[in-house]
Amino acid sequence: MQQLQIPPLSEGEVYVGAIGNKVGDFYHVVLLPGDNDDATWKAQMDWAKSIGGDLPNRIEQAMLWADHRDHFEREWYWSNEADGSGWAWCQDFDNGSQDSGVKFYKLRARAVRRLPI
Repeated sequence: MQQLQIPPLSEGEVYVGAIGNKVGDFYHVVLLPGDNDDATWKAQMDWAKSIGGDLPNRIEQAMLWADHRDHFEREWYWSNEADGSGWAWCQDFDNGSQDSGVKFYKLRARAVRRLPI
């Protein structure tokens, strides 16, 4: 079995792990440096794109909670997943729960980048 190679990281990046999606494509998840203060879901999605990333999805947020919660404030963070037209999923990095919130709520954000394997 071939050993998985961790991709090169830029300064401040954290390797989160490898994951597969619903169609069987596998990719690396890298947490980008920087934590963005409270803003709406749309503003946080735009912020993540502006730094070359994306907000993590719910599975990636669960991975981040499990192994990298020390890189987060003990607050709620937006995911990139909408839950209906006016709602989106978020992760509490205080107790690990996930829930959906109204998109105009102001929550924190961290960005990730994904690299195909």
